[in-house]
Amino acid sequence: MKIINKHLWKNIFSWMLPIGLIIIWYLVTSFGGTKLRFPTPQAVVVRGIGMLKTGELQSYILVSTQRALLGFLLGGVIGFLLGLITGLSVKANILLNTTIQMFRNIPVLAIIPLAIAWFGVGERLKIYLVAFGTFFPIYANTFHGIQSVDKDLLEMGKVYGLSKGSIFRRIIFPSALSSVLVGVRLSLGIMWLVLIAAETVATDAGIGYMAMTARGLFQMDKVVLSIVLYAILGKISDVIAVGLESTFLRWRK
Repeated sequence: MKIINKHLWKNIFSWMLPIGLIIIWYLVTSFGGTKLRFPTPQAVVVRGIGMLKTGELQSYILVSTQRALLGFLLGGVIGFLLGLITGLSVKANILLNTTIQMFRNIPVLAIIPLAIAWFGVGERLKIYLVAFGTFFPIYANTFHGIQSVDKDLLEMGKVYGLSKGSIFRRIIFPSALSSVLVGVRLSLGIMWLVLIAAETVATDAGIGYMAMTARGLFQMDKVVLSIVLYAILGKISDVIAVGLESTFLRWRK
């Protein structure tokens, strides 16, 4: 019972700041909204309900979510596999790691003109940009997790006669999993940040498109609604990442 109450209070305190910001938003816009040219929370909610009734909002969310997940899966799988290879193989580490670390410091916005020239302005561009952004956190954390495995455990596995496959399954992968999941959590956050930039490039659907068209028509309530949607989707992604950590790392407790 005490554990449940402690968990409940923890959740309540975690939402106090967001609720406080909404209250401040309401007070500021209610007394100075005209001068600030910023919509009230009520206006944003009304806009959202109206778009839900027409089905427009669901369509935008679905398109953006599909782009984000496809890009995350593409970048995440490649990043995880390369992280494994460079972490386990000294030769692959020497050959690949330095180059990948150099590419890691390239901003996503810097490669947009080149990506447009290569892939055009269709759906592939958005997916590849998200993949580029999500690749590096998963790669770096997978590589770091494998490199950080306790060498004494590896020696113990060899002493007990474990095969290389068994050593990987029973020692290396469980030891590195915590770091890998940190990379997944970071990538899920970066996924939405990159998608925002990607959806500003010649698109006709998605939350980014909604924000761009609303900005052109000076519909500030719609612009703020798109920001709120990105924040909510980012929070949902973080909750999923925490759930994965709780599930797969339960043994740590």
